[in-house]
Amino acid sequence: MEVSWRRLLGARMSRELAVCVVSEGVGTFVLTFMAAAAICTDSYSGGEVGIVGIALAQGLTLAAIVSSLGHVSGAHVNPAVTLGALLVRAIDPSRAYAYFAAQLMGALVAGLMLAATFGADVWQPVHLGAPALGPGVEVGTGVFLEMILTLVLVFVVLQMAAARRAPQHVHGLVIGATLGAAVLVGGPLTGAALNPARAFGPALAAGYWTSH
Repeated sequence: MEVSWRRLLGARMSRELAVCVVSEGVGTFVLTFMAAAAICTDSYSGGEVGIVGIALAQGLTLAAIVSSLGHVSGAHVNPAVTLGALLVRAIDPSRAYAYFAAQLMGALVAGLMLAATFGADVWQPVHLGAPALGPGVEVGTGVFLEMILTLVLVFVVLQMAAARRAPQHVHGLVIGATLGAAVLVGGPLTGAALNPARAFGPALAAGYWTSH
């Protein structure tokens, strides 16, 4: 009887992990697609979307993802967030590795879907929205800025996860607003990915690794 209960518990845990992994893959797909699509649409419209529109698209999308999927997997949708959670022991290593794989796969599918959605004349000038250093921005400056902005985003995510008294719906708004603000600051300088998966998917689909 004890063995049966252990097997049942193991099966339930496996299903729960599978649901979480799918959630992370889908969430990262949506975030990457919308973030990079905003950049491609800006290219298509001749700059009518602008940095404010791109920042809003990313911030609002992340807010929606966190609000809708946060109760399922935590809605990390970002290997940097998962790594932060792993370092503070908020997630076990095996789950973290599964999240990493799902996030990278979701972002890659998003990149391929973007290439199928936009014409090459639209996406090639912006490399499918893959992050790129702005004119005159040195590599060291770009790396430092990405590090600081990513640190801010991960810090906010972990703090919101720890703030159990805050209403759940507030989490998405705060985290999305943080990403939007970071894109406003760093977008013209580095592309402001703040997310290794978000950077990886479009870069691989576009074959663009210059600033990776």
